[in-house]
Amino acid sequence: MRADEGRLDVHQLRREIEDGRVDTVLLGFCDMQGRLQGKRLDAEYFLADVLDGPLHGSVEGCNYLLAVDVEMNTVGGYAMSSWERGYGDFVLRADLATLHRVPWHEGTVGLLCDLEWQDGTPVVASPRQILRGQLDRVADRGWQAFAGTELEFIVFRDTYEDAWRRGYRDLTPASQYNVDYSMLGTARIEPLLRRIRNSMTGAGLTVESAKGECNLGQHEIAFKYDDVLRTCDQHTIYKNGAKEIAAQEGMALTFMSKFDAREGNSCHIHLSLRGLDGSAVFADDERLFRQFLAGLLTHLRELTLLLAPNVNSYKRFAEGSFAPTAIAWGRDNRTCALRVVGHGAGLRVENRVPGGDVNPYLASAAMLAAGLAGIEGEYELEPELVGNAYASDAPRVPSTLRPAREAFAGSALARRAFGDGVVDHYLHAADTELVAFEAAVTDWERFRGFERL
Repeated sequence: MRADEGRLDVHQLRREIEDGRVDTVLLGFCDMQGRLQGKRLDAEYFLADVLDGPLHGSVEGCNYLLAVDVEMNTVGGYAMSSWERGYGDFVLRADLATLHRVPWHEGTVGLLCDLEWQDGTPVVASPRQILRGQLDRVADRGWQAFAGTELEFIVFRDTYEDAWRRGYRDLTPASQYNVDYSMLGTARIEPLLRRIRNSMTGAGLTVESAKGECNLGQHEIAFKYDDVLRTCDQHTIYKNGAKEIAAQEGMALTFMSKFDAREGNSCHIHLSLRGLDGSAVFADDERLFRQFLAGLLTHLRELTLLLAPNVNSYKRFAEGSFAPTAIAWGRDNRTCALRVVGHGAGLRVENRVPGGDVNPYLASAAMLAAGLAGIEGEYELEPELVGNAYASDAPRVPSTLRPAREAFAGSALARRAFGDGVVDHYLHAADTELVAFEAAVTDWERFRGFERL
């Protein structure tokens, strides 16, 4: 199946439901943690009641879904959703442009949603809505934003259930040595990778390549550069689908930023701007590109929370690990946080800060907000860093979640670009993560202190 055959329009959907080829419609959205949440709908109900009936293309879901922690615990302190407000519903409005097949589930198609309140106003804390806000600013200038996300993961020859029962200890990685670019080392896991690649093609994504990575069992599948909203939508579909396919194959994979002491899972984000006529904005206007890059560099630290949202995210930032520690830019320099790559129409910036746990909508919105600030303020770009950024005196990426949280709290740019409500919402999410972590007793503490302290 070609990628374009994985996308459907409403007329095709009607025919396939009537023919009995489709019986289930997945209606989902991306939550704060970057997870796909939603409902499974009977296909005939979707047509009769949701699409053509009184629901006008939407269903309802509890608004606590943007006010919970990773464990799905209700968390006090959110303005938009609380016990005091009754934990009512918001509306999941289907975006019919996202209609796609879900080949790893029989007779199933999926759509992504935008979140609205009952009066039709957008839920501003929704990650997809936050990105839409920045895309509107880009469109006002006559541009489009394009992006690609390079999402790494580690595969284990254990089921998710077994991994849970073992406390995620003593798992069996899919390779026993570094298989970075190895054709032999990756062949042993090729049946799973091939099924993921082909399934994603069947869902309408355009796969470019797959390769091994440095950590044991670590791999990456890359997809075609696309409109940034579509890229983020597809990132969310892929991340959820890859886990489901691994589970069906009796294996497990993780996108967590830092699983062990070896290399972490990155999610490098490549970004560029194009004119509405398809022209290459960065290649055609070097001064504008330098201003955009200067904005990214200037505001990277204060927006790191949207690039690295969890306690574990910061464990990845280690010298000599191919994860950045220095806030610097360089041409084709993988030691810098911002790497300029490509030429001509392919000129773009690669942000190497995000890990596999990133929410792609929030990270892309942060990059656009920072880059546009550089253009609007006509920022001057500092000289590129040549050599080893790990050994440089450049400013540092926040080393833990707390300073990233404080920098975001004090960011005038964040409040100007996203609004106080959004900033306060995601600050509270960071506070929730910090409180949970600081109350936890870790294996490290037990091993260090059980007998010897």
